[in-house]
Formats: sequence, C-alpha cells, structure tokens
Amino acid sequence: MSNEKNKWSQPASPPPPLFLGKKERDLVKQFNDELIERVIGQVIAYYPIDLEHTNFHPLYNEAVTKSFLPPIRVYALVEYQGQETTTEKHGIDKMTKITVHFHKRRLTEDQDLFVREGDFISYGAAYYEIVALKEPKELFGQADRQMEIVAECIRSREGLFDV
Repeated sequence: MSNEKNKWSQPASPPPPLFLGKKERDLVKQFNDELIERVIGQVIAYYPIDLEHTNFHPLYNEAVTKSFLPPIRVYALVEYQGQETTTEKHGIDKMTKITVHFHKRRLTEDQDLFVREGDFISYGAAYYEIVALKEPKELFGQADRQMEIVAECIRSREGLFDV
C-alpha cells in the first residue's frame, strides 16, 4: 500500500517557466526605462522616414530624396566609435561612427517607433544615418524576446540631410 502512495504521476500540463512571466518582463522593462532615462540620460532626436511622402523606386525600393517626419526624442545609450580616416583614389576621407543601443519595448510599446535602416539621428551637433541594425540580447535567454536594438550609424555628409 505504501508503494502506491509514493508512486510518481505525470502532471496534466508542464509547470510554468520560472521567472519568465509577464510580471518579470514588465519589471525588467521598468528597470531599464528608469536606468536609461534617469541615470544614463543620453538623448537623441530620431528622424523617421515618411513612407507616405517619399517616392521609392519600384524595383530597387530606394529613394533619391527622402521626406522625414518630425523628430522624436528618444533616450538611448550612445557609444562614440571615433573617427576613421581612409585614403582612396579620390583623396582622404574621414568617417565618424556611433553605435546606439535602444530599449526595444520602450520604443515599440510606449513611443510606437520602429527603428529602420536609412533613418537619421541627431546626436550632439551632428546627424548620423542608420546603416545596420542588430538585436543581440535576449530577455532571460528566450529566443522570441529580444530586448535591445543596436543601430550602427555613420555621420551624414554635408547637404545629404538637412533639417
């Protein structure tokens, strides 16, 4: 009789994941929002492309001249990558780069902003174009929960982007 009481039985459904529920994700979002906005406090102006008024090429999906929406204030972590000097057949070229780390949920849920390649950023007195995007960090190791958007940006040439 004591063997039947100690017999293992399989539960009807698997247990919920530990520390991965909505409350935990919201707590992480709250911490990140507070850290980015009140402690780090780096502010950029984000200029998204106006998709309705920009004339894109039907085959290449590129536009010679772009229309932009009004700037949006965004708090982010900005890393200055420095200036790179290259020499090519046309002379010396200097390129300044920054890397911007965005909090994904803050942008998409609170500001309804989606970071895209080709958009522009104002940081300090300079304008930068987003040339590459990555989503390198997962929340609690979950493949479907990216928490960061990293934008690699290069400084815009004079006359390319005028506010």
